Amino acid sequence: MNFIVASPTGLCFGVRRAIERLEAALKEYGTVYALGSPIHNPQEVARLAGQGLKLVQSASEVPGGSVAFVRAHGLSRVEMREIECRARVVIDGTCPFVRTAHERAEALAGEGYLVMILGDSNHPEVRGILGHIDGKSIVISGADDIDERARYPRVGVLSQTTQKESSLAEALAKLVFVTGEIKVYNTICRATIERQESIRKLAADVDGVVVIGGRNSANTRKLVEIAESEGVSVLWIEHSGELDRGWMRGKNAIGVAAGGSTPDWLINELTQLLQTL
Repeated sequence: MNFIVASPTGLCFGVRRAIERLEAALKEYGTVYALGSPIHNPQEVARLAGQGLKLVQSASEVPGGSVAFVRAHGLSRVEMREIECRARVVIDGTCPFVRTAHERAEALAGEGYLVMILGDSNHPEVRGILGHIDGKSIVISGADDIDERARYPRVGVLSQTTQKESSLAEALAKLVFVTGEIKVYNTICRATIERQESIRKLAADVDGVVVIGGRNSANTRKLVEIAESEGVSVLWIEHSGELDRGWMRGKNAIGVAAGGSTPDWLINELTQLLQTL
């Protein structure tokens, strides 16, 4: 059996930047509070918790005078203001690409567009973007959510950074029939596109693909969906201990891919295990 690791794979620029800032803060201050999981990977969050990371579910839970961390997914304006009022130090780990999405959403709303966001309405990144819009907005998960009977005079479109470009294209193709004016910002980050293209190419050269990443990770889920759409067998695991040797049986070549929120140490553990097999 041979195995091929997708390139690029693993932590994207925004998540790596956030984790490096968080680790530096933990080293300096000892205890750091984060509003929500700083990265959608349970194993990495557990590692950081061992260094002093404390998770809270609302800005009101951040203790006064503490050190707070803003996750890569970003926050709404209201949440950010409350944290800045409560914490003595705020480390902002917002991904620059997510910050761009905030700015685009603000601009579209300011120009009077109905802001339409392609993404998961329950995802913290999308909730953060919505928290930067003064005006009407709507979240769609795909083209099927666009009502063919609706009429929108002016629509401004942007995307959650981890969506597929094909999903954005499909939504726009349908939207042109129900609106008089569309302004589009493609806010899907380049790292997401590169990883999606990488797994698509990988799927053509192997008998199966192991995707490693948190099951709460949107970008990892997209990699799984793309590999499955290419007709290859896919095994989604969070860590090497979940590797199913029965699934591997009969496969001559196995691909390995990881979401943009999967740390290097988890990928290395998996590749080392595959080498022993």
